[in-house]
Amino acid sequence: QMQLVESGGGLVQPGGSLRLSCAASGRDFSMNSMGWYRQAPGKEREFLAAISWNGGSTDYADSVKGRFTISRDNAEKTVYLQMNSLKPEDTAVYYCYAYYGGGYWGRGTQVTVSS
Repeated sequence: QMQLVESGGGLVQPGGSLRLSCAASGRDFSMNSMGWYRQAPGKEREFLAAISWNGGSTDYADSVKGRFTISRDNAEKTVYLQMNSLKPEDTAVYYCYAYYGGGYWGRGTQVTVSS
């Protein structure tokens, strides 16, 4: 099994920044691609970003390209999402995801962008 725990969410004003973290445990984190998704109330869960096992490749949704950056530290078994130039439409619960087997989800962390 794998356990993923997100942290770093909170309330931020439009134009502000947050850095989300996802700490993994339970298996070899370094051998899995990792991703970030989000889900707003009444909306489907949306892909945001993914990073390959060694950090050599990344992928971003158009909605966050140029604003969000995914990174990972395999020694710390942690994946990050740096979120800049935040907009009210970025308000959602943000989830970490491990691309292993059927996939593993964190429980999510709330991000609210509002003045």
